[in-house]
Amino acid sequence: MSGPRELRLLDDDDSANPLRVMLDPRGRVSRRTFWLYGVVALGGLGLLGRALLDIARIEAEHRDALLNMLLVWPGIAVSAKRWRDRNRSGWWVAVGLIPVIGQLWMLLDNGFVRGTAGANRFGPPPVR
Repeated sequence: MSGPRELRLLDDDDSANPLRVMLDPRGRVSRRTFWLYGVVALGGLGLLGRALLDIARIEAEHRDALLNMLLVWPGIAVSAKRWRDRNRSGWWVAVGLIPVIGQLWMLLDNGFVRGTAGANRFGPPPVR
């Protein structure tokens, strides 16, 4: 009989694990993963959170602040991985701080431009 299994939510070799994709900024992700987790999943979580907080009758300013606090890290993590897939530093996430233009630039650059073929300084290519 073997010992109890260790619960490993962020296993090192499981790059397809949603928790790893959304919480760990290391590594690289493909455009598909960026759209799936960085846009669709975070957008859906934002809408669900907003609906639940509206039902709970939380004031709009508190609701928005809470949702921003909860979703900012996963957004940074997914975007940093996408920049790294293009062989750029994760600090390029700061482009999003430029009002309107920066956010549009990030969405277009991360969502439509192909990543580096093969391994780069940030690791092996993501599983496509």
